[in-house]
Amino acid sequence: MAFMSHRRVVITGVGVVTPVGTGVPKFWEAIVAGKSGIGLVTAFDTTGYPTQIAGEALDFDPTATIPPKEIRRMDRFAQMAITASLEAVADSGIDIGSAADRVGVIYGAGIGGIRTIEEQAGVLKDRGSDRVSPFMIPMLIADMGAGLISMRLGAKGPNYAVVSACATGIHALSDAAHTIARGDADAIITGGAEAAVTGLGMSGFCSMRAMSTRNDDPQGASRPFDLGRDGFVMGEGAGALLLESLDQAERRGADIYGEVIGTAASGDAHHMSAPAPGGEGAARSMKAAVERAEINPEDVDYINTHGTSTPLGDVAEVQAIKTVFGDSAKSLATNSTKSMTGHLLGAAGAVESIVCLLAIRDGVLPPTINQDDPDTECDLDTVPNVARQATIKTALNNGFGFGGHNATVIFRRFDG
Repeated sequence: MAFMSHRRVVITGVGVVTPVGTGVPKFWEAIVAGKSGIGLVTAFDTTGYPTQIAGEALDFDPTATIPPKEIRRMDRFAQMAITASLEAVADSGIDIGSAADRVGVIYGAGIGGIRTIEEQAGVLKDRGSDRVSPFMIPMLIADMGAGLISMRLGAKGPNYAVVSACATGIHALSDAAHTIARGDADAIITGGAEAAVTGLGMSGFCSMRAMSTRNDDPQGASRPFDLGRDGFVMGEGAGALLLESLDQAERRGADIYGEVIGTAASGDAHHMSAPAPGGEGAARSMKAAVERAEINPEDVDYINTHGTSTPLGDVAEVQAIKTVFGDSAKSLATNSTKSMTGHLLGAAGAVESIVCLLAIRDGVLPPTINQDDPDTECDLDTVPNVARQATIKTALNNGFGFGGHNATVIFRRFDG
């Protein structure tokens, strides 16, 4: 069934915490300028780690939005989720209190409270079981971001978390859009958060040999589609979007960033961490989203790719794009803002959806930085190194996750 056959769903508020800035204005200025947020890790001692770089949200201050007593009872990912969500709700101007049971929270995390797990495992080992925090379980479970957002904002509608690794943010957004479209809520706060730049988190990815080891050049390490790419760079952060029915948004005179016109998901059924050959699963997800949006492939003006800067993943996504978009693929702008933020894991899809909406609003394509030696197998228009002006009506965002999860969302400029 076509997405558009249900109630129309629009985005009226956005909020972010990222390695290039907390708050949408600072974030967007950095993204358009091609500024990298990657640096040497400051959160812990990386001596002996093959990878010693990451995208940390260094300007994030949880005390700006959360009372100190509550901060101590929250993992960092949940603190970021609340901060981004508060910005999105304020940006939208919505009054949740007037219809709280019609406002939901569908918000995910790919990993959840790994920092809490790491810290409390140390307490258990060094001090014994009776010293483990009574808040450990609610701090580490991945759904606590959604729960705490609802408590802080008084949203009493549908409330749950989505967990699909690095596809989480788009899956959550898709669920939110469909929940509104079928009439089960009028507005939903959605997105994803992640704070896995910890000793345990990074050691796990290092053991997989999945991350870049370009420690001597942090800002040049994330280079999607470049021949010199050698793995992804981990980042941390959160993205939040306020979705609501078009009729409600128009009734209250809200400013509208764009409309959700199609979503889709698929499974590779192939490998725990490697993409299906030729990006077959990703292609099915994009194709289905285009069909449900009731548009033609050539109507898509811009793709914010998953583009993680991994040797296999980038090629597979390019192959998938060529499968779906055919002759129009070569002229389609297909960037990766992970070149600047690093890979935000469960938050990536939400933050990159916000990039799509801001690109539509401002008519600008952010660059894929670090394009020094383009890979001939990734021969698309990656908007290399410098942003450019463009008329963007329709934008597509991809998110793929370990486990073979693929998710796609399509946004369109709202023209009434």
